[in-house]
Amino acid sequence: MQVRGLLLLLLALILLAATAEAGKNKKEKVKKDGSECEDWRWGPCVPNSKDCGLGYREGACKDESKKLKCKIPCNWKKKFGADCKYKFESWGACSAQTGVKTRSGILKKALYNAQCEEIVYVTKPCSSKIKSKSKAKKGKGKD
Repeated sequence: MQVRGLLLLLLALILLAATAEAGKNKKEKVKKDGSECEDWRWGPCVPNSKDCGLGYREGACKDESKKLKCKIPCNWKKKFGADCKYKFESWGACSAQTGVKTRSGILKKALYNAQCEEIVYVTKPCSSKIKSKSKAKKGKGKD
């Protein structure tokens, strides 16, 4: 019985050592990207076709260059670029003179060293429909 317990303990130690070694190898692979360079300059994401979808971004650092896969959402604000992320305020009131509403956005994050404006303004046409907050309930009540 003692031999069996000793064998189980030995087997558990071997498994523990093997999993620890496998974890160490994974960490080493994550750290190595094949480059010692730390000052990468990345270009904009260029879609493979049309103006949105999957594409690539080129980067350069000293003598090295790389291409990374990237994606431009098809609903992005083309005027600002897909790498500039903004926090937008609520839409303003509709201007009777111009027929548009306006709101501003403050830069939240610039990805891949993108050149972004600190504040941007967007407009959209005023809605011609008047939305009501509550809908009338029909047929389910006492007259």
